[in-house]
Amino acid sequence: MVLIGLGSNQGPSANIVPNAMQALAEFALPGSLRCSRLWQTSPVDCPPGSNEFVNAAVCFEARPELTPETLLKQLKALEVEFGRGRKLVRNAPRELDLDLLVYDQHIRNSEDFTLPHPRAVNRLFVLAPAAEVAPQLRWPGLDLTIQELLNALETDEQAIPMADVAVGG
Repeated sequence: MVLIGLGSNQGPSANIVPNAMQALAEFALPGSLRCSRLWQTSPVDCPPGSNEFVNAAVCFEARPELTPETLLKQLKALEVEFGRGRKLVRNAPRELDLDLLVYDQHIRNSEDFTLPHPRAVNRLFVLAPAAEVAPQLRWPGLDLTIQELLNALETDEQAIPMADVAVGG
């Protein structure tokens, strides 16, 4: 199971995120894509004055020709396709951020790629949408489910499901 976190806080985020969710279907085995609701979330570790985010999560069974590395490369290309420019400031506002959170039970730890995502288990804006699509998924290396991680999380972050937003899957 592949788990991807999506976020946007620049441009028409409430349109960008659902469109990106649908674009991710090209990496999924047919019929396996599951999409969370959209969540309005507070910016975390962002420059002062950053807008709130629209976040979501998708999970799917990856097409057999994909590896974590090839999928990550495709996700970065998709970010650019949706208008993301070069990152000049860490966590600067962006049209689309796609984080490869989990890829089956694969573990990677290189200079430019860590899997599972190293900070995701401490972030409400990741865990709340992820728990909608994969609550029983065990986080690699922790032997805890996403729901268990969410239940144990202590944070001041705000994450509110956005009303009346339907995203197919």
